[in-house]
Amino acid sequence: MFHPRGPSLFELAQQALTSTERGYDLLARKFEVTPFRTPDVLLAPFFAHVFANGSVASALDVACGTGAQLKYLAPHVTRRLTGVDFSQGMLDEAARQLPDVKQLELRRLDARALPFAQEFELVTSAGAFGHFVGADEDALLDGISRALVPGGRFVFLTTPMPPVTSPSRWAAHGFNAAMHLRNALVSPPFIMFYLTFTWPEVKPALERHGFDATARDGLVEGRFAKVVAVTATRRK
Repeated sequence: MFHPRGPSLFELAQQALTSTERGYDLLARKFEVTPFRTPDVLLAPFFAHVFANGSVASALDVACGTGAQLKYLAPHVTRRLTGVDFSQGMLDEAARQLPDVKQLELRRLDARALPFAQEFELVTSAGAFGHFVGADEDALLDGISRALVPGGRFVFLTTPMPPVTSPSRWAAHGFNAAMHLRNALVSPPFIMFYLTFTWPEVKPALERHGFDATARDGLVEGRFAKVVAVTATRRK
C-alpha cells in the first residue's frame, strides 16, 4: 500500500483527523502515488470506451483531484475542458501535472453546488463517490444533470455490491462503522465511505435525476475484472 514517495502512516492519520477538504490539501503533493488514485490500468481502457465514437467539444471532470482523468480527457476534448475540486491543494497539483493543456480550466468548487447550466457534452468523475452520501448524493447528481446538455453523458467507473459472503463487503462495513464513530467523536467530520454508487444500486438515483443508464463490464481482467463502466445519458 505504501509507496516510497507516498504518505507515511502518520501523514495518513493526520489527514484522517482533519476535515475532508483540509485532508486532501495535506495529501495533494503525494496523492499520485497513493492507492486512492484511480489506476491507469483502469483509466486507459475506460476512456478508450468513452471516446469510441470520437471526441467532444466540452467536458467536465467533477472532483478532479490531481488530474488523473483530465490527462485522458485532454486529447479528446477540443474546446473546453474543466476540472473542479474543493481542495485547492489538489487543483494546484493538477496544474503541475498538466501544464500544456491549453483548453484546461481548473476551478475550486463544491461538487454539491455546481454552477453550470447545459454547458457540457460529457461529465466524468472517479474515486470520489464515497464523499457523497445521503442528501449530498442527490445534490451531486442534480448539479451534474444540470451541467449537461440534453443527450450529454455522465460516465464513471464503479463496482457491483459485493455479495454477503464476501470478506471485502464486511471489511468495507467495518471501515464505514469506524468512520461514523470517528465523526461522532471528532470535529470537523471526514466524509469517506465505501459501498457507495455501486451498480445497479445507483441506477434508480440516476433515473430520478433525468438519466437513462447502462453499464458495461469486462473492460479489464485480473483484480479489476468486476469494475463496470456506467454511461448515464441525460434525457432530451
